[in-house]
Amino acid sequence: MSGQGQASRRRLREFGVRPNRELGQNFLVDDNILDVIGRAAELDTSDVVLEVGGGLGVLSEYLAERVAHLHVVEVDRSLEPALRDALDPFGERVTLHIADAVSLGFGELEPAPNKVVANLPYGVAATVILKSLEELPGAALIVAMVQREVGERLAAAPGSKIYGATSVLAQLTAEVKVVRKISANVFLPVPNVESSLVVLRRVAPPVEASLAALVHDAFAHRRKALAGSLALAGGGRDIRERARAALVDIGQPADARAERLSPHDFVELAERLR
Repeated sequence: MSGQGQASRRRLREFGVRPNRELGQNFLVDDNILDVIGRAAELDTSDVVLEVGGGLGVLSEYLAERVAHLHVVEVDRSLEPALRDALDPFGERVTLHIADAVSLGFGELEPAPNKVVANLPYGVAATVILKSLEELPGAALIVAMVQREVGERLAAAPGSKIYGATSVLAQLTAEVKVVRKISANVFLPVPNVESSLVVLRRVAPPVEASLAALVHDAFAHRRKALAGSLALAGGGRDIRERARAALVDIGQPADARAERLSPHDFVELAERLR
């Protein structure tokens, strides 16, 4: 093991770090995966990168050496000394945010990130990815290590059992690909779940709030027809019949379920329900 991998184990010892299971902490300790991530992220010396979940700074060091500026977000304040050890050599090229990424305003970061590269905590991975797509319109690429099921859900096709609001919202904005399985052995502690590297390449602006709300309402009651789900979400007394008519207009059965509609179908449906 070389470089960052040795540094991560040193920081575990030197700073007395104990992985927090409640925060889903699995620290990256294998250098070999770093180049895989770097190639997927198409890193350039002009990039401004957002990394969520800095951990022990293994990926942070790798990124900071290769980009113009790096924002590192870490919720666990006890990791700050270890992260400072990793990041201080890079001076003003790195900004450390000890904060909850779910509530941090990504759009307020300066300089503004044009890429997101992260080993995401399992519990917030999908939330952070969708938040990045929404709040960082200038972020053209998101590369993240996530739990295998999260990656599959983001990339799921209509009709799949795991296709849902997360799939639609991601695919309305980005081309989503699960590019590689990740061995559990690159993490410490070794997780009992499988991981994967997912790449989202932006193809459209952020989803409008009204469309996002429609998608969430449509999937809120998966066993019901889409029109019924919208009615239960409180869309007004006539929403059921309006939705049934709109579904027929876009070539779908009136009693279609949300999981049968493509992301583009949701765009057309929203236009007819305005």
